[in-house]
Amino acid sequence: MSFFELVKSNRSCRRFDSSFKLDEQTLFQLIDLARMSASAGNMQPLKYILSTDEKMNQKIFSCLKWAAYLKNWPGPDIPERPTGYITILGDKSIASNFWCDHGIAAQTILLGARDKGLAGCIFAAINHPKLKNILKLNDNFEILLVTALGRPVEKAQIDRVGDNGDIKYFRDKDFVHHVPKRGLEEIIIASY
Repeated sequence: MSFFELVKSNRSCRRFDSSFKLDEQTLFQLIDLARMSASAGNMQPLKYILSTDEKMNQKIFSCLKWAAYLKNWPGPDIPERPTGYITILGDKSIASNFWCDHGIAAQTILLGARDKGLAGCIFAAINHPKLKNILKLNDNFEILLVTALGRPVEKAQIDRVGDNGDIKYFRDKDFVHHVPKRGLEEIIIASY
């Protein structure tokens, strides 16, 4: 798959095959990709907590807010839940500002996952106090993002934003996840 196709296929996935168990080694490989990504000032302040354990995954799942635009959907049912999570932390003993490092790392993780035939979703809508307690984190660590991972069962499609300007993703009657994107002519202001 070309890099263009890899990026284009890398949609936020919210429905997974829970019978497919992610192994810890796969998560280690994804973290290794993130480890090699850019870091502001090369400070490398990110740390990670990995989970492929079903009980821990259930606890992490309970801390996440799924798909804000899908008002009547609380998240995937048990047969369609992710089988792995990576919690991205900022280590405050290394840096007080994590800039955009966690976004770069999370996107790198998702691209690596997609390259392996997996998919994921990045979460910033997190019940931080609850997750901090579940993970038994001290105040030295700040929860920045959680990435849910697994084998996708969801089909996603990029659509052009319509004349009404609505950018909200939605699911059609066949449960295909549609993601409206603005055209290049709308986002490039100038080219010199």
